[in-house]
Amino acid sequence: MPDSHSLALDQLRVELGDRSYDILIGTDVLRTCCTRVAQQLGMMHAVVMTDDQVETPHAVNVADCLSDAGVAVDLMVVDAGEASKSVQTAERLWQQLLETNTDRQSVILAVGGGVVGDLAGFVAATYARGLQFVQVPTTLLAQVDSSVGGKVAINLPTAKNMIGAFWQPAAVLIDTRVLSTLPPRDYRAGWGEVVKYAVIQDAEFFCYLEQHVEGILSRDDAVLRHVVARCCRYKAEIVQEDEREQSGRRAILNYGHTFGHALEAATGYEMLLHGEAVAIGMLCASRLAESLQLVDRPFTARLRQLLAALGLPVDVPPVDVQRVMAAMQQDKKVARGQIRFVLPVCLGRVELFGGIDDKLVHAALVG
Repeated sequence: MPDSHSLALDQLRVELGDRSYDILIGTDVLRTCCTRVAQQLGMMHAVVMTDDQVETPHAVNVADCLSDAGVAVDLMVVDAGEASKSVQTAERLWQQLLETNTDRQSVILAVGGGVVGDLAGFVAATYARGLQFVQVPTTLLAQVDSSVGGKVAINLPTAKNMIGAFWQPAAVLIDTRVLSTLPPRDYRAGWGEVVKYAVIQDAEFFCYLEQHVEGILSRDDAVLRHVVARCCRYKAEIVQEDEREQSGRRAILNYGHTFGHALEAATGYEMLLHGEAVAIGMLCASRLAESLQLVDRPFTARLRQLLAALGLPVDVPPVDVQRVMAAMQQDKKVARGQIRFVLPVCLGRVELFGGIDDKLVHAALVG
């Protein structure tokens, strides 16, 4: 039986006018949050979308909770993994929505990691010209990053997240206790996005992570609650300032992602988890910043040491570097044929740079 402390909720508000929503964060609160949001949204019909690794116990738990609250529920399951973020899978889900009489009053709940959140969110944004959806992230990476901000998408074979939309959730429900069921590799991968926030936004938070590696690795509840809430607060602040990446402010969230996405694409989305690719990408970006004399070598060494301590990969895997370079040209931040990189200028601050010599980019990749 959860104690009163575990039932406590942190509530953050993402202020976006009529698209504003709450992020609810707690431990052992999944059923409580589901009931609360079902009442707030007046749910009559819910579609729970998940993958075959999360279906039991988390998606079934959510579905049962909604059913107990008097909501009609349909459960739709896709294969786990990045390959499900495809046109073919989206089309299958659209057809299933049609067959279950889903209408514009229905609500989609994305129960899973970043892949499920991106895919279900994209389906919600495009079916019947847009359905409400709720993010219920079950991985650390999704809890601290992809579930907040409304970026939803599917992949093309050679370009990650190229087909998508900005479609804000109606709510984000985060239960840190679900992280106890994550396989070790998936858990570690999420820390790539956490370290990203520290580098781009808060040097003090970077120090906190360095000082709490033991608690991080042991999945300490208090550490997780603190980290998730802090990252969500950063993400909410940035999204409120630049929801659709028009001012350049939100682009800082892509630190490590230009290299990381290209590495994912060049390896067929099979060798690296997203957070692992981001970790390697951050180090590539740091080496590139070094070559431009924006940061020094100790900066990169400190970043590498923290990522390694958290069990993340720090070296570029065996890959055709030219394929990675070519994949970068498909990055969404390419403007007028030039790749724009988010690069650190000091701990806690990054800036956007373009017009960088390809030889320097190549050198940053090969280390």
